[in-house]
Amino acid sequence: MPPSDTIQETLNTPVAGRYDVIVVGGGASGTVAAIAAARTGARTLLVERGGCLGGAATANLVAQWVAFFHGETRVVGGIPFELAERVQAAGGSDGFHRYVMGEAAGTPFPLRVLPFNPETVKWVLDGAVSEAGAEVLLHTSFARALVRDGAISGVTVESVQGRLALLAPVVVDASGDALVCASAGVPFQDDGGERQPCTLSFRLSNVDVARFRAVPSDERRARVLDGLRRGELFWESLSFVSTPGGTDAICLMSRIQDIDALDARDASRAEQEGRRQIASIVGFLRREIPGFEHAILADVAERVGVRETRRIEGRYTLSEEDIMQARGFEDSIALGAGPMDRHQPGGTGIRLYAPPQPFEIPLRTLLPAGVEGLLVCGRTLSATREAMAGARHMATSMAMGQAVGTLGAIAAAGSRPPSDVPVSQVQHRLAQDHALFRREQVVRQNPPA
Repeated sequence: MPPSDTIQETLNTPVAGRYDVIVVGGGASGTVAAIAAARTGARTLLVERGGCLGGAATANLVAQWVAFFHGETRVVGGIPFELAERVQAAGGSDGFHRYVMGEAAGTPFPLRVLPFNPETVKWVLDGAVSEAGAEVLLHTSFARALVRDGAISGVTVESVQGRLALLAPVVVDASGDALVCASAGVPFQDDGGERQPCTLSFRLSNVDVARFRAVPSDERRARVLDGLRRGELFWESLSFVSTPGGTDAICLMSRIQDIDALDARDASRAEQEGRRQIASIVGFLRREIPGFEHAILADVAERVGVRETRRIEGRYTLSEEDIMQARGFEDSIALGAGPMDRHQPGGTGIRLYAPPQPFEIPLRTLLPAGVEGLLVCGRTLSATREAMAGARHMATSMAMGQAVGTLGAIAAAGSRPPSDVPVSQVQHRLAQDHALFRREQVVRQNPPA
């Protein structure tokens, strides 16, 4: 709800630090952006509103990284794949697995995913950022972009110390909601219509996962449809992953409609509605689904997962046609794998389909129009709604993060705006760091277990 009137504030904000690159948002893409910038030599600060890094993977309990693979072909390397290996080495995952999205919805879509224990991922990311030399401010919320003569010069934040100013010639907006871009006056795409529904994830312990897996898929679907008819389930999903050991289920089964996550009242209502749905879902699972009879609710995500808010207007807009026609780009800096994953606003369905090949993401989609020194990564890239649905997956977002973190560090080192850095220089560094950004680079992997 917009304010009915305003007040005028005059602030004297202390400058708490000067950096080469500031990353706002410590989710999957922002964490990788900070690691990349620091490893490329930039004095780097990572600002995160919550108490941990990882974003949707950890705070939202999504608990798996999707889009490292297109079919059996790995399309993401570099820092993201290194982190995947570190999580496995730490005992937080037993490797990539075959996972079927949309099975209960009647649109089964097999993927290779990396399921993990989110708690392990939290400290693995802490260690990786620290080793890279980046500074981290947790429990710190973005307040305002500082813009001078059309260029970013830093941000102000709110922390337990109060309001602070943090200065840098390059800022990466990895907030998920394009908060820095909105404050800086970057234009956004607005194609109208309802946004995709939100999901509040939860974890159940004492689950017999093997028993559940033995239930035929048509029987699972029939039970889900019955739960929908009775109003005990909220979309066509029995979607969950397990941590190593296979005795728990981290569930993505709530479906919270009619939410504008950029509205504080809607965002608050989403959390409450999510918990109401979880109470109903848990009762249904215990009563109706084999393997869940003795399940115990062990955890509810720190916050609701949001699929869609702002998308910037950048120097190029990625389209569904670009993805489905496998168009190449001279300034490609990351590869996406899909799936094209669009949850039906106002309904219980999901649309899933595969791009025919890995698709290239041009750097121009991560350069906001109108403000120099500001970069984005993740689901706020410059893309149509349909293209964003295929590019928003976490492994793809992490690959974008490595690209903009690298670009930001190169720009700051040369006292140049990022748009003046030749893309070949960024691509050369990405290749040195084992990132994959052209289709011809991808490697064949062994089939999933």
